[in-house]
Amino acid sequence: MRFQTLSDWLEWQETLHPEEIELGLERVNKVYQSLKPEQQNHVVVTIAGTNGKGSCVAFLEAILLAAGYRVGAYTSPHFLKYNERIRINGKDIDDRSLCESFERIDHARGDISITYFEFGTLAALDVFNQHDLDVVILEVGMGGRLDAVNIIDADVALITSIGIDHTAWLGADRETIALEKAGIMRKGKPAIYGDLDPALSLLKYAEKNEVPLFLVARDFHYGWSDDDWAWCDFETKYEHMKRPFMSGDYQLQNAAAVLAVLTKLPEQIKVKREAIEKGLQTAVLPGRYQIVRENPQWILDVAHNPHAAEVLAESLSASPCAGKTHAVFGMLNDKDVKGVVANMQNVVDEWHVCSLAVPRGLGANELTKSIHQGNVSQHDSVGDACLAIIPQLGKNDRVIVFGSFYTVSDVLDNMYYN
Repeated sequence: MRFQTLSDWLEWQETLHPEEIELGLERVNKVYQSLKPEQQNHVVVTIAGTNGKGSCVAFLEAILLAAGYRVGAYTSPHFLKYNERIRINGKDIDDRSLCESFERIDHARGDISITYFEFGTLAALDVFNQHDLDVVILEVGMGGRLDAVNIIDADVALITSIGIDHTAWLGADRETIALEKAGIMRKGKPAIYGDLDPALSLLKYAEKNEVPLFLVARDFHYGWSDDDWAWCDFETKYEHMKRPFMSGDYQLQNAAAVLAVLTKLPEQIKVKREAIEKGLQTAVLPGRYQIVRENPQWILDVAHNPHAAEVLAESLSASPCAGKTHAVFGMLNDKDVKGVVANMQNVVDEWHVCSLAVPRGLGANELTKSIHQGNVSQHDSVGDACLAIIPQLGKNDRVIVFGSFYTVSDVLDNMYYN
């Protein structure tokens, strides 16, 4: 074996390919075919979108597990441990299994250079093929058409909400980005589109490629009150369901799309209402309006693009606090900082801007240039920002940590709020 530890494998993978990101399927598909994958009978659901992918994976995984099915799930990025990216029946993959998979991939690739992300995607597919699974859920890392996940044909595709992100790779406007995400759909295979404002390019792609496309507010519907919510399509109706455990009205939009997916799964996968309700109550996802402390309240949200920031601002406005709202804010340099700040300006009183000491991390000074409302302080790190806030907090204040997975994972890892 080239390396004996997971950390050594991952460190080496980061240096293997000249580009951190290189979209395209040719290289990764050659390696996958070299692995000689056996024909598997598991159902595949592929999930793409700008925001909401992780929540949809968590909901679908929890519901299927509650229904008694054997489930594999692949997501990215991770928060604390790389192993979070690959789950078998709800449990993170162990180091040994990952290392053994990496060794198989390394042998199969020969002289083909693949990226860190492609290595991880191949490992997920390889691991799933080593297990007897009923359903495999694959989250697209970026875009869809040229993402490594798309070497696998989905039995059902789910596309969540679409906004502006990753413009250097996917295009500068929403219609172009939507067309990239449409690439996960397959002729004759059902696809769910959960965006309340559907992109015309995606609708045309589905029609041209004979994809049976099911839209929210046309083919399925949902509604809610403070206490419960309801979902229906033309054949099924669920009323008076308990709201999902994950906070925020936007999670109902994600849950509604997942329920639509369930109705389009092959005949061998049947799910009753009891499993749906149990799954929605047990599904959790770090860093999505995650409340980790009260009095004062600390909320963690990875919102790193304008659409996600808009949703976060709406959630904060819907639950106002009696004191001040402090923001711990750190972002990467390939994100729309101005767009994110514009959507958060009216809900933040005190900005605690921090530098991210990671590749593509923005410095606090650069971030501050986009903030034109509220008090602003600059910090060298996420930890410095949090430690500076704590003495200032009143019982009725709240802290929102957002802007990047790196920002949130730092707080989760070090638990500054305690």
